[in-house]
Amino acid sequence: MKKLLLACWLTFIFSAICAMFWYNEWKYSLPTPVPQYYSDVKTGGHVNLSGTISQHGNKPLLIHFFNPDCPCSRFNVPHFKSLVKKYGDKLDFAVVVINKTSHYTPEEIKEKYDLNVPVVCDTTIAAACGVYSTPQAVILDGGSNLYYRGNYNRSRYCTDKNSEFVKMAIDSLLNNDARPLFSQYALKAYGCQISEGYCKK
Repeated sequence: MKKLLLACWLTFIFSAICAMFWYNEWKYSLPTPVPQYYSDVKTGGHVNLSGTISQHGNKPLLIHFFNPDCPCSRFNVPHFKSLVKKYGDKLDFAVVVINKTSHYTPEEIKEKYDLNVPVVCDTTIAAACGVYSTPQAVILDGGSNLYYRGNYNRSRYCTDKNSEFVKMAIDSLLNNDARPLFSQYALKAYGCQISEGYCKK
């Protein structure tokens, strides 16, 4: 009888873990709902960062929108850091933290994720760039015009070499090539919806 109860208990625990895993996979495979307050920013439109993030000279800028409580954001960190390492001399990089529960400081985020780029907590930047989900990448050209806004990769772990959307956008911008035509997997937001965000000062 004890063995039967133990087997039933272990089966229940295993089933619960599988159900939670499946739910998370299903939840984050769906596009993020567009919020009612959303105001789109068209590609090519000028983005005013109000001095919160600086562009040096005419360097393009990649802004990484990040929520440490969002699983998709955490999966994305190694890929973002690899882009910083590869393009750090050609682009400026910055991280915008969108978080409403944990109240991290920018310094805590930099230390926790070993980031050596500017980190700011300012939800107005998301609105200025037309971002309503994390993780999202925004690339501004040297004139602060929106060149790309979208996902890093079709894979949650950024492992699909055929869908390195941000890398494709960076290469086309740096090489003065025509802007790539991206699919919905690049341009439709997936991940955690931004509702309200702030950090400790």
